[in-house]
Formats: sequence, structure tokens, C-alpha cells
Amino acid sequence: MKKILTITVVLLMASAASFAQSTVYVTREITPESLVKIYEALGVEAKGRVAVKISTGEGSNPNYLKPELIKDLVYKVDGTIVECNTAYGSGHGNERDERNTSANHWRVIERHGFTNYFPVDIMDEYDEIRIPVNDRKYIKYDIVGGHIANYDFMIALNHFKGHPMGGYGGALKNLSIGCASSNGKAYIHSAGKMEKLDMSKLWTPEYIGDQDGFLESMAAAAQAVVNYFQRHDGIIFISVMNNMSIDCDCVDHPAPVKLEDYGILASTDPVALDQACVDIINQQKVTATNDPTDLLNRINKQHGTHTIEWAEKIGLGTRRYTLINIDQ
Repeated sequence: MKKILTITVVLLMASAASFAQSTVYVTREITPESLVKIYEALGVEAKGRVAVKISTGEGSNPNYLKPELIKDLVYKVDGTIVECNTAYGSGHGNERDERNTSANHWRVIERHGFTNYFPVDIMDEYDEIRIPVNDRKYIKYDIVGGHIANYDFMIALNHFKGHPMGGYGGALKNLSIGCASSNGKAYIHSAGKMEKLDMSKLWTPEYIGDQDGFLESMAAAAQAVVNYFQRHDGIIFISVMNNMSIDCDCVDHPAPVKLEDYGILASTDPVALDQACVDIINQQKVTATNDPTDLLNRINKQHGTHTIEWAEKIGLGTRRYTLINIDQ
């Protein structure tokens, strides 16, 4: 009899968890003021040493989140902009536009104007550390910039757009690939096959032939970063839906933007946040000035939503959400 009762309790708990929903806030305004407003709507205070994780963008890419847009939020939380180096060069031989070394990356950071406003930290400039992952199907740990240890709280400030390999880039990518060192990026991209970056091998089919393995590795790495900050003061997630090319900010010459700017979304759940952004793209109507077709095709081709599905499966968050418009 005791055994039956135990099973019943477990089933009830699983059932309750399956119906849990997260809250995602949205504003249709994309301004410095609305970015602060949606941060405040989350009701979570960024405290301690605050890292604001963004993509500083390749040197010739115009779509990154501009410092003029994010400055009020960064000032409010007394934050430091944090980034990591990439695992590749542009392929065009123009080091001025690349971020694959700290020296190159600093030039881009300065040219894009971030140092005019904020302290900036390339987290893997000097070292890297390994942090634990829950899901060890492909990666056995997450290799992140060593300076992550200098921070108590993270705001994952994401630019939602497409991505050549992941299908889309949002909160989960910014947490995983974004916080990974150059070696860590190679480890994730290769689904755990390459722990030390080797450019002569990384982009060969032997190392990047497992697309779902790559996507699941991203989800596992994202969870590792979330767990890291949840053991400290916390972490929140904000995504800006503007300048949405099918290409990431890491692409030096991105495809033209065909979607109108939508707004800013925020949540304490990165899975729900990415799902909400993808749902919004799916709901867009094709007009003369707004066409989601290419981005949706990119997401579908790369099986991009599998990252969200796997993140939910391993317990990072839920795809079920309630959308609350803070403009109303």
C-alpha cells in the first residue's frame, strides 16, 4: 500500500509540473526607457556585481544592440558588459572586423562604441573555467570565460534574430555559445568532440555533423550558466526583437533585414522567452515591409526549435507561458 501511495504522489507532482507556465512580459516600444521598464516588470533586482551579457557584433555587422539603446539599463544596475571571444575568423582576412582574439575583439568593442559608455570585460581574455552541466549526453561540463567568477548576477540581454547554424539566436544561444570561451564554443559546436579549438578540424563534417547534438549541447551549456548564477544572486533574460536578419550578429556580412522591429520581451525563464519570440515570428503576416519567410525557413532547416524543446526536457524551463503586455 505504501508503494502505491508513493507512486501516486510522484505522478501528481509530474502532472502539476507539466502544466506549469512561466510569465513573459512584452513591450512594443524599443527605447532605452522601455528596456528599463521591462526589467522593472520582472520584479527581480539585479544586485551584487552585475554582468550584462550581450553580443558586441562582428565589426562589419550593423545589427547588434547599440550602446545607446542599452545604456539606461546598464547604468541602472551598475553593470559591466561581458563577452567572450569567437571560435573563428571572418574568413575575409580583415582582422579589423574579427573577434577571434582579444586584441581584435577589443578593437571591435571600441569601434562599436561600448567603451564610450561602460566597463567591458572579455571574460575569456586571460583564462577559462569548467562549470558543471546536468545533461551530460554530449558535453561533460561547460567551458566558460574565467571572469564569470567575478560576477554575482547576470542579465542575459539578447538580440533575437536568425543564426546560420542554430536556426535562431536568442536567450539560450547567448547563455551557451555566448558565455563559452573559444575552446568552449568548439566543444559545444562539436557536440563534445573537441575540447581544444582546432580550426583545421572544427568545421569539418566529422566534428559538426551532428546537428541535434549541437543543439542539445547548447541547451545543456545554457542550463549550466543559469545554474551557476542561481547559486549566487540570480539571473534574468531580456530579448530585443529588432534588426532581425536571418543571420546572427556574429556574421560579418549578414543578409538584409526583412522583418519589421517588434519589441522587447523579458522573463525569468529563458525557455519560455525563446519560445515566445519564435511564436511571434510564426504569427507575422507577410506584407510589403514585413516578411518572416526566410527566418522561418532558416529555423526549420536547422531544426532550431529543438534547442528549446531539449532545454525544456532537461528541466531548464517550460515552453508554456503567459504573455503580459506592459504597454496596457
